[in-house]
Amino acid sequence: MDLLRPTVRTKLTALYTGLFLASGTVLVTVVYLLMSQTIADRVSIAVAKSDVPTEAQMLWSGVTPGIPASGVEFTAARRFELLTKDIAAVSADTALSSLLLYSALALIFIAALSVAAGWWISGRVLRPLHQITATAQRLSSANLHERIALAGPRDELTELAGTFDTMLDRLQHAFDSQRRFIANASHELRTPLAIQRAAIQIGLKNPDREQLAQVSEQMLEANRRSERLIDGLLLLARSDRGIENRVPVELHRIVTDVVEQHASAAAGRSIEVEVNAEPLLVLGDLVLLTQLVTNLIGNAVRHNVDGGQIWVRTNARSGLQVVNTGRVIDPSTVPLLFEPFRRGTERTGSSDGGAGLGLSIVSSIVQAHGGSVAAEARAKGGLHVRVTLPLRS
Repeated sequence: MDLLRPTVRTKLTALYTGLFLASGTVLVTVVYLLMSQTIADRVSIAVAKSDVPTEAQMLWSGVTPGIPASGVEFTAARRFELLTKDIAAVSADTALSSLLLYSALALIFIAALSVAAGWWISGRVLRPLHQITATAQRLSSANLHERIALAGPRDELTELAGTFDTMLDRLQHAFDSQRRFIANASHELRTPLAIQRAAIQIGLKNPDREQLAQVSEQMLEANRRSERLIDGLLLLARSDRGIENRVPVELHRIVTDVVEQHASAAAGRSIEVEVNAEPLLVLGDLVLLTQLVTNLIGNAVRHNVDGGQIWVRTNARSGLQVVNTGRVIDPSTVPLLFEPFRRGTERTGSSDGGAGLGLSIVSSIVQAHGGSVAAEARAKGGLHVRVTLPLRS
């Protein structure tokens, strides 16, 4: 049944041929009507000028030139004149018939050429679409690096191919991120289990009271690490699903509360925190936005240096900004910080109590709210993070 179904190329060829035949038929009809009227008018004018029999007419009617003719002979001339009109009419009909015949034959011949030309032109027009279709059918998760890369002048087809290539770029980035996420999550989830197994196998081989207490502490710490990791993954999955209900949220109050919660940790490392919380009212989810601010402030404290500084600002013009001192970061590695389980160019560990999901959760929450997040490395060390969210008017 698919073989009998007309293709787009066949449809385009039929359309080109039909349009040509319709326009050609209209042209032949108009030319025929105009020529028939023109020939008839010219014959009538020619006959009207023939009021006096010519020498040939007189010889035709039996009258000798130079000899006066009788009334009967002039009647014969009149008959010759009528005969001339009939001949002219027949000649006009013959010319029109020949014109119509030759025009029809030419129309049929050119129509056959239009079929071939339409088939060739439609093939040229559809060739880029065939290339796009072939690439789409060939692509899979194993060869997402391939692109159409359609060459030619800038038109709708090259724009379509460019849009398709851009979509493939996003898909490849998403697939690569998912691969890294799965690999890193598997590694992070496997580490606490390895710690617990080692504690059980080694610590409980010849247990005493001190060893039992040490094994218990190790297993509790591994359990807490697993719990933090699972909580982070669940929060990341929740933010990726999007937000169903949005309510007005006073982000500046959340910032003040979160800074107070981290005050003791910052004071313990002599980190100075400066807060300038101007009113900032946004639309979103209160729990997710609280987690967003908590992750930013927590990272600013955790990845700072002893005796460092943190600046936190909120306003309606630039949104939320968190700036912290710290070690010097390579600017090329800043985008990697928003990937799960990444810290710079290395996979994150858990020596500082983090699960490596802080900024990835921030990015996911911001995207769920329809906002944007940007980070840049400071020349003197540390990071400058800027978050913009939809404001409540």
